[in-house]
Amino acid sequence: MPELPEVETTLRGIAPHITDRTILECVFRTAKLRWPLDPTLCHHLPGQKINKVERRAKYLLLSCDRGTIILHLGMSGSLRIVPAGTTEQKHDHVDLIFTDGQCLRLTDPRKFGAFIYTDTDPYSHKLLHKLGPEPLTDLFNGDYLYAIAKGKKQSIKQFIMDQKTVVGVGNIYASESLFRAGIRPDRAAGRVGLERYTNLTGAIKKILHEAITAGGTTINNFSQADGRPGYFAQQLQVYNRSGELCMICGQPIHSQRLGQRSTFFCPICQR
Repeated sequence: MPELPEVETTLRGIAPHITDRTILECVFRTAKLRWPLDPTLCHHLPGQKINKVERRAKYLLLSCDRGTIILHLGMSGSLRIVPAGTTEQKHDHVDLIFTDGQCLRLTDPRKFGAFIYTDTDPYSHKLLHKLGPEPLTDLFNGDYLYAIAKGKKQSIKQFIMDQKTVVGVGNIYASESLFRAGIRPDRAAGRVGLERYTNLTGAIKKILHEAITAGGTTINNFSQADGRPGYFAQQLQVYNRSGELCMICGQPIHSQRLGQRSTFFCPICQR
């Protein structure tokens, strides 16, 4: 699944091509992604201008003249900028065609993505209003995590992957951040001290910044908005490296299942 760095990379890739552009046509080639597509949007969106493109968690928000398009890439979706009239492929489900001849194309092989329109405050939408803080903001810090972790018996990895705790820390980046902070992923969230939570929030911020700079991790079908793959996967220290040697201590990386997710860690460097 595209994680926060991949979505941020997509935002930076598409924003220069669609901001301040006017929608000429909206094309749906399927009736449903994760939720049904509203066919009236094909009449409602043309004539509106994209004024701003933002990200909230893994959602992209395209602010229009009279509302906001909420986009989600699902498990394997991607967005591309292509010339209008480019022949569609099997999984190209949504086109936003602009008056300058460019087209924003949503490709989603598994149809787990979303294309939703709201004419009210998008941050109050049911998909967004209960989300936790953004990890790259000052609101996300050691004091915050330590305070809400008190008494929690769930693993710290599941805790930081909960979107109500903090958004956008998916399986890959949770594993990498916990390794960098030296914390075992199966340790109870309520048994981690303030200093270690401060180290963890710092590690999460650094890992995400590095991944965004590298262009996002190439996992499964994701590639950047211009078609170039990301390269952060080359820098992964524990994720998907079970049995390989730790780059720090030289001992084998272990794996286990936590919350139905594969988890990778070093039993020597993480405690």
